[in-house]
Amino acid sequence: RLLLVHYLRDVLELTGTHIGCETGLCGACTVHLDGEAVKSCMVLAAQANGCAIRTVEDLAPNGSLDAVQRAFQEQHGLQCGFCTPGILMTVHDLLRRSPEPSEEDIRRALSGNLCRCTGYQSIVAAVHDAASKLRAEKHAKASPAKKR
Repeated sequence: RLLLVHYLRDVLELTGTHIGCETGLCGACTVHLDGEAVKSCMVLAAQANGCAIRTVEDLAPNGSLDAVQRAFQEQHGLQCGFCTPGILMTVHDLLRRSPEPSEEDIRRALSGNLCRCTGYQSIVAAVHDAASKLRAEKHAKASPAKKR
């Protein structure tokens, strides 16, 4: 009975996914399973067989921060960093579903992610900033570059 979180960390050596409570309460182990945010301590590795799994390592495969990571850095949306990977994965899921989330939407989405350091205000600000950055990136891609 190998949990997905242990498979990711111990077998695949993807240690960015953290183990917190192992009861599904803290959200530190959040990953995407077939595009949906799930707590990997609540999923057996065998249940994920054949599924697309995305971990925090996939957010910046070329070493440069993505828009959400940049927003968290700029808005000081992290302190000790233990909860950050799970929160980043939750935020990516939220912004995929809701590109312009309200503060209530953000707080509801983050209700399954515990952070003992920040008080959440900087996290909420980071999510708003990330949403803005992602919309700007999408707009820039949709607008063809002007030729001189």
